[in-house]
Amino acid sequence: MDKKKALLLGSYTHPKFHPLQGIDKQMTHLLNDMFTVQCTENHKMLHESNLYPYELCIAYSDLWDERVSPRQTAGLLSYVSGGGGLLVIHNGVTLANRYELAQLIGARFDGHPPMEKLYFVPGETEHDITEGMEPFVLDEEPYRFIFDPFTEKTVLLHYEFEGKQWPAAWCHTYGIGRVVFLMPGHHEPSFLQPQLRLMITQAAKWAARVPG
Repeated sequence: MDKKKALLLGSYTHPKFHPLQGIDKQMTHLLNDMFTVQCTENHKMLHESNLYPYELCIAYSDLWDERVSPRQTAGLLSYVSGGGGLLVIHNGVTLANRYELAQLIGARFDGHPPMEKLYFVPGETEHDITEGMEPFVLDEEPYRFIFDPFTEKTVLLHYEFEGKQWPAAWCHTYGIGRVVFLMPGHHEPSFLQPQLRLMITQAAKWAARVPG
């Protein structure tokens, strides 16, 4: 099978909390069977002409107090609506600092209590992304979200916190493209958890429409 191309966007030089170093190594190794992964912190890669060669865009951007440009926003919207795959992991939700991208991702970040050991449970709806997954425990930041009311999303994973279940992953279509958000992924140890590794692999495969 010819490998597809994936673009991993993050922050190397001035990350606020989540450097791409280490994560790039884990993601490249994890997806190696299906994708050639190019890693960059250059958000100009979001311009439509730059995204065109990739079947999957993976966002691990640490943009807490900044926003991508209108041209970069338009490029990502056009890419996904035209059939591209978008996989947003953990802090990549900061792309939703632009309201257009909040709708694309399906939610925006709304803070989190301190990091702690969380219990994650796959959603009840059967889906290719959660196939074969079992509940798992992981030290993570319990992200909270404000959901976009117009996005019809399938919740794939919950975490338990203070006696309640909170959404931890979801997917939906956007135009003829596919979008997945995964909350876990605070630091490199998160990417060593076998169940999360399975979920990332299956999410990338689903978003990019990898056959089989």
